[in-house]
Amino acid sequence: MKQFFTFVKKEFYHVLRDRRTLLILFGMPLAQILIFGFALTNEIKNARVVIVDHAKDDASRSLIERIGASNYFEIQEDVMDRARMETAFKEGKIKLAILFPANFQHDLRHQNQAPIQLIADASDPNYATTLTNYVSSIIQDYQSELNETVALPYRITPEIRMLYNPQLKGAPNFVPGVMALVLMLVSVMMTAISIVREKETGTMEILLVSPFKPVWVILSKAVPYLILSLVNVLSIVLMSVFVLQLPVEGSWLLLFAESTLFIITCLTLGIFISIKTKSQQVAMLISLMGMLLPTMMFSGFMFPIENMPMPLQVISNIVPAKWFYIIVKSIMIKGLGLAAIWKETLILSGIALFFFVISLRSFKIRLE
Repeated sequence: MKQFFTFVKKEFYHVLRDRRTLLILFGMPLAQILIFGFALTNEIKNARVVIVDHAKDDASRSLIERIGASNYFEIQEDVMDRARMETAFKEGKIKLAILFPANFQHDLRHQNQAPIQLIADASDPNYATTLTNYVSSIIQDYQSELNETVALPYRITPEIRMLYNPQLKGAPNFVPGVMALVLMLVSVMMTAISIVREKETGTMEILLVSPFKPVWVILSKAVPYLILSLVNVLSIVLMSVFVLQLPVEGSWLLLFAESTLFIITCLTLGIFISIKTKSQQVAMLISLMGMLLPTMMFSGFMFPIENMPMPLQVISNIVPAKWFYIIVKSIMIKGLGLAAIWKETLILSGIALFFFVISLRSFKIRLE
């Protein structure tokens, strides 16, 4: 056991003395959570909107005030003709136009309905759909206030309720994805170069003639990165809570326990890559390219897995980040417990055990 702690201490020295390694370990997670949390978000804010008000009555002004008061829109101009509006769309100066017809208030009061035309730039269809949905929601709220006692005849008004994320913020989706992405990249990449570094520096021969058991060599390589990765988890969660205003609805203890399991899975995968490669450059390239694309494509973080063809859905089941992404969303966003995520936990445990066994076997073969 004394030898084991000596190897762990040595590995800590390797990490703490290398500034580039420290930057990857602690700088990259913080940078990604800030970028994904604030910059790369699917939440619409300050969209440029122009309003063409032909009515200029109390009803149209009231709606315009509501739209302007929303954080989602930034009104560029409230008076514009169609020719200038089309030019503004072509130049990309506006993303949405709202047209109020003449006699808007008169039609609303006497005919119980009045049209409002929404013209959106659909070169980005998701963006355009989100903008029109936001405006429709504001119009629906205004209509509900006008008809608190008597509903409009022959009109079905859908009641929309967004569970777990009523404000449609981007953080509830990106934070779990960033946790999976960062832990996968950092844990796999750091451990992937650990044993390869021993080969390149010539210290592997010392391990070959030492009485130290191969399993302790692998564990001594993994323990420092496990501890450092848990520090990353804590920093990401704290930043999510206090900076992105995303509270942890479920158990903190369960979240860290599942994060530990995912980190162990990533560490075993990284050690397997480290054993199979002969240089740090190759190990780093495989860990980056081999883990980055599957994590982003098959975890459900960037693209819905349900929309993929069946063969790709089957492939996604072997990506550990997919199951961890589901676990983090269930705990942080939905506030669920172990009873809801036991299947994902078992799958992660199986993947971790598989890579640990084949890594240990491969390492023994190399020592022989």
